[in-house]
Amino acid sequence: MNWDWITPAIAILGLAVITVISRAFFMIPEREVPLPDWLKRGLKYAPLAALTAVIAPEILMTQGALITTWMDARLPAVLCASAYYFWRRGILGTIVVGMAVYLPLHVAWGW
Repeated sequence: MNWDWITPAIAILGLAVITVISRAFFMIPEREVPLPDWLKRGLKYAPLAALTAVIAPEILMTQGALITTWMDARLPAVLCASAYYFWRRGILGTIVVGMAVYLPLHVAWGW
């Protein structure tokens, strides 16, 4: 009998258990878990830090290295989208403006 499937099955089951426990950690206790003030303040910035960690390399790097030219369609798109956001504070408009600048530069001019 072939038992090669047992190791991946144990790994998947273990990862599933760890995921459920870590995500349900704050729902398991019957009463609220007190958090220190410094942790509460820090958790307010976690979504912004995560978003920056994902977006910044995508804008500033290509193939693992910093971009070396200003002729990259991402830079003007980010500048225009950021300007629109600070002017109107709308997410959908920010995406539309960014893509309206990015696509012609990237597709038509090859930036």
